[in-house]
Amino acid sequence: MTCQKLRLRLTSYLTCLAPGMRVCLVKSSMKSILTLAFCVGTAACVRAQEPQQSSSDESWTKTSETANPNFNPSRTTDSHTKSGNRTLDKQKLEVLGPNGQYQTASETETETIQVNDATTRTVVRTYRWDGNGRRTLTRVAEEESRTTASGDTRVERKISSADVNGNFQVVQREMADTRKIRPDVEETKRTVYQRDSYGGFTQAEQTQELETRSADGSVAVKKTMQVPDGNGGWKVSGVSEKTVKNDGQNRMTEERISRTDIEGRLQESSRTVSKEAETSTGEKRSTVETYDGGAQLRQRVTSIQKKDSSGQITEQKIEQPNLGNPSDGTRVTGRTKYVVKYAAPGTQETKTSEIRDASGNYHVVSVETQRSTQPTASQAQASPPAKNSDRPAPKP
Repeated sequence: MTCQKLRLRLTSYLTCLAPGMRVCLVKSSMKSILTLAFCVGTAACVRAQEPQQSSSDESWTKTSETANPNFNPSRTTDSHTKSGNRTLDKQKLEVLGPNGQYQTASETETETIQVNDATTRTVVRTYRWDGNGRRTLTRVAEEESRTTASGDTRVERKISSADVNGNFQVVQREMADTRKIRPDVEETKRTVYQRDSYGGFTQAEQTQELETRSADGSVAVKKTMQVPDGNGGWKVSGVSEKTVKNDGQNRMTEERISRTDIEGRLQESSRTVSKEAETSTGEKRSTVETYDGGAQLRQRVTSIQKKDSSGQITEQKIEQPNLGNPSDGTRVTGRTKYVVKYAAPGTQETKTSEIRDASGNYHVVSVETQRSTQPTASQAQASPPAKNSDRPAPKP
């Protein structure tokens, strides 16, 4: 397993464990549709910019400001610094306070050290600010990944949280082992332990993930989740199955998620079908359709991305059925436009999200501006590698 793949898994894992990093204060009954438009837009925003970090880049910063009438304005600042075998990523979230000034709400520091070719250590520290403006460490997540000569990988994680007195204790442990059981099949077994009332740790969850690669390039991933059954054994709580097909210019992904009902039987709860295509001119089109447990379409998101030497524009529309009368088909309920301008080094981006009312009129619900010094792929390729003498000396 590559270090990049491990880092992606860690990021997903820690995102689930550290909620609240994006603070939004909802002010109206439009919460559900606004949240939908905002979240979908954010996902596409990441895909729209496509920044790439080259080996010669030592640091970059990115600042995003979001303002709309239904959420508290916020500002997020990200920074990345690499020196030798140490990488430090920081993210600071600020919200507009009652005095009209931005106040820091939280900060996350992710420190990654490449110990050697086989071992990587990562520590994520989460801080919160109290009403007096004091920063307090509230959570520490630690991970160590080791890869053997045969390619097998063991990842050990632990999460520590502070109590009301500021004392830290480990509240969760996790162990994950990845190995090839056949040349085309990779298996990952993960066990999560939670601290119990006796001060020890009890198994809380087990997952098995099988990734199968076919000769035609398609990939199938099946994940089975189990929880204690209360009698000393285990029972299946859910199954997800994903299939990815890619021919170079076209990519199709289908994912089915099943949950157990009250009688322990697996029932399909959702299905997502994604299609991506790229034309010879570089235009990208994608469609993501989400269905309920049956064949009923819940949402369709269509995106078109065009780019040239000066930047790129991505337009996205959201369609949903009339829940009161699904036979009427779908109607556009929201749209988002992303404009990215290349500004060497880095980019300037504007994202505007709108929703559509019952009369068919559009209303702006979110405007986000972003400035980044992180080079895009084309900028990184155009820049010559930095000489060792030009690089800052690693800090002790």
